[in-house]
Amino acid sequence: MKAGRTPHEISTAFISACLTEVRALKPGNVHIYASGHGMQVADFEMSARVAAPHIANPNLKTGERILRAVEATFAAVHCNTNLGILLLCAPLAVAAQLGSGGTLLSRLQGVLDALDALDAAHVFKAIATANPGGLGRNSESDVNAPPPPNVTLLDAMRMAGGRDLIANEYVTGFERVFALHTHEYSPRLAQGWSVEDAIARVYLFELARTPDTHIARKFGLAKAEAVRSRAAAFESAYFSSPDTRASTPSAQAALLEFDTELKAEGLNPGSLADVMAAILFVSELELSATTP
Repeated sequence: MKAGRTPHEISTAFISACLTEVRALKPGNVHIYASGHGMQVADFEMSARVAAPHIANPNLKTGERILRAVEATFAAVHCNTNLGILLLCAPLAVAAQLGSGGTLLSRLQGVLDALDALDAAHVFKAIATANPGGLGRNSESDVNAPPPPNVTLLDAMRMAGGRDLIANEYVTGFERVFALHTHEYSPRLAQGWSVEDAIARVYLFELARTPDTHIARKFGLAKAEAVRSRAAAFESAYFSSPDTRASTPSAQAALLEFDTELKAEGLNPGSLADVMAAILFVSELELSATTP
């Protein structure tokens, strides 16, 4: 069995994934074409670099990696740029460091099953620190208070899975991340697409099919569904051909117009953007696993 990925490899893969995510034109989110929601690309770039050592630290459990990375992010940029990314990427990093026996996906399931109450306590503290928009309170799993001592992180994610895309990934074994990576993202790379074009197209594909739970938390499920419907109409109008890439002048102009509309309304499909970062991280980890 080959050794797992080294901390340097994990850190490099994480930074690369985060920097690529902000290079892709994803309407409603911060990217190199436009800032938004009081944040700049530089905030995301700095966040990636300061969080990476904690995400890659083999001496930390999953929950503590998330907490330390959130704390480092806030110390650097004073806002929540990456909570969802950290929640998704930390268990992937742990799985990648276990070694290459089996697939990354199979090792990830073992990591998720092993999450315990200490992981939950660290993640509850991380979420309370990040204070994501629209978090509110929930009597069953209120992160503003410590979790009950018998609640594991996976238990807590099950409680939230029906209303939060990131939590649902824990519950389903990262089903969405790996399905989109395998069936939507990787085939486009195989066709010669740039990573930015590929992830922008996957983002639009998913935005047109899935109500974003970050929008739902802040504005309600009806608004999230309305954004999904608008994205579906937009996709049909401008991306009906499977060969249309975001970098073509007409497509880019249309995407930027849609981007401006969403940001003017304060609508940020941030949960789906976090999923894109996780897809990119998976791709980077699998690339490093095959590189001599």
